[in-house]
Amino acid sequence: MRLSNKIQTMTLSAAALITLGGCTTNDTETEAVSDGAAPAPESETVSDEATGEGQTIMFWHAMGGDLGVAVDQLVETFNETNELDITVVSEFQGTYDDAITKLRSASLGNLEADVVQVYDIGSRYMLDSGLVIPMQQFIDEEGYDISQIEPNIAAYYTAEDTLYSMPFNSSTPLLYYNVDMFEAAGIEEAPTTLAEIEDMHDALVNEGGASMPISLTIYGWLVEQFTAKQGLELVNNGNGREDAPTEVSFVDNGAMLNILEEWYALYESEAAPNVGRDGGTPEFVSGQSAMTLASTSGLASILNEVGGDFEVGTAYLPAVKEGDEGGVSIGGASLWAMESEDAEKAQASWEFVKFLISPEIQAEWSAATGYFPITTATHEEEVFKQNIEEFPQFQTALDQLHDSNPESQGAFLSVFPEARQIVENEIENMLNGVVTPDEAADAMAEQINSAIENYNLVNTPE
Repeated sequence: MRLSNKIQTMTLSAAALITLGGCTTNDTETEAVSDGAAPAPESETVSDEATGEGQTIMFWHAMGGDLGVAVDQLVETFNETNELDITVVSEFQGTYDDAITKLRSASLGNLEADVVQVYDIGSRYMLDSGLVIPMQQFIDEEGYDISQIEPNIAAYYTAEDTLYSMPFNSSTPLLYYNVDMFEAAGIEEAPTTLAEIEDMHDALVNEGGASMPISLTIYGWLVEQFTAKQGLELVNNGNGREDAPTEVSFVDNGAMLNILEEWYALYESEAAPNVGRDGGTPEFVSGQSAMTLASTSGLASILNEVGGDFEVGTAYLPAVKEGDEGGVSIGGASLWAMESEDAEKAQASWEFVKFLISPEIQAEWSAATGYFPITTATHEEEVFKQNIEEFPQFQTALDQLHDSNPESQGAFLSVFPEARQIVENEIENMLNGVVTPDEAADAMAEQINSAIENYNLVNTPE
C-alpha cells in the first residue's frame, strides 16, 4: 500500500491540523535563553568521511493523534527502505513547548535526541541554544541543491544566509468560504479586504442563509499574519532578525490598531460575532458562517467535516486595508539536527532529513495532510498532481505562497508564546467592551514590552 493511501485512511482531526498548522500553544512560560541575532557557531561534527551507516538515531516530534501515526509511518518507511541500515526511533514529546522544555534541561553530551521537530516561534531559542548543527553545514558539505526548497518557506528559517533548520510541516492561513451561500447571495468573488466582508453582510445573511458572514477565531497567529499582510513588522530590529528585539513596532507603525479597528468594525456590524478562541472552523463546517480563516493544513479535515453538504472555496488571506502590499508568513514547524559530537549520528540524521524532504515523500505527505510540499520538484510528482486535480482548493495556497514576498516573514521573538496570549486576551477584552481598539493595542504593547524587557535583563551579557 502506498504511503499516501495508508495515511489517507485515517480521519484527520480538524483541531489537530489547525493547531499544528498555526503553531499555537497554551503554555505562556518561556525560560530565559539568549535572544541575540548572532548565528550559532559552526559545528565540527559534520564530516565528509561519515556515512551514517548502521546508526540508530532518535527523532523527537510534537505531532499527536492521527498526525503522529502519519509521522511514525514515514519513519517506518525510511527504516525499511534506506540502504545504509539506519534506524530511526520516533518519540512523541507532547506539545511543542514540552519538547523545548526537555531540550532546555539537556546539554552537550547527554542530549537524547538527534533530530527534533520545533515550531516556528521556537526558532530563536534553537538558534541560540548551542545545541544544534546548522542544516547549512550538511548542505555545503554535500553540495545539496538548496534551490529546490521553496524560497518563501526556507526564508523563515534562514538567518545570516544560513539555513538553520529544514522546513517540514509548513502552512499559511487561507480564507475558506461557502460557495453555495455566495452564489445564493449573488456574490461572485471572495473578499480581498476585511472591509469587503462587512459589505457582504446583508446579502450573505438575507439571501445566502448564513447566520454570520465570517467566524473569526481569536488567535494570535492570525494577528501576526495580518501584520505581515500589511508589510509591517511586529517588533523592532528587523522583526528580531537583525538583533534582539527591545520593543514592539506594531504601535508606532500602526499595524495593530489597523487590525483591531477592522476587527471591531466587523464585530459591531455583526458580520463577525465573537466566537472565542475555539470557534471559527466549527461554525463554518456546520453551515452557520459563510467564511472563516484557518490554516492551509486544515483543508483535508474541513472538506471531510463538510462532507459534501456544500462546496468549499478558498481564497487569499484578506488584506487589512486596500493597498496593503505584504504577504503571508509561514507557520508550522521545522527539523533541527542536534549536536551530539558524533559525526556518524549527525550524518545519519542528515540522511533522514533528506528522505523526509525528497519529492516522492513530500508528495505523499502533502497529499495526506495538506501541508505545503517543501521542494519544488514535488510539483512534478504524479501523486501531487492527482491531489491538486482532486482538491483544486489547495492550488490557492500554493499561489498565495508564491505571490508573497520572502521578506514577509514573522518575527524572531523568544517571548512569543506569552505575546500571543497577551494579544488574544486583549482582543477578548475589546470584543467584550472592556477596552477600545486603541486601548487594546496600547495594553498589548505595554505587556509585551515588559516581557521583552524582563527577558533581555536576564539574558544581556555583562
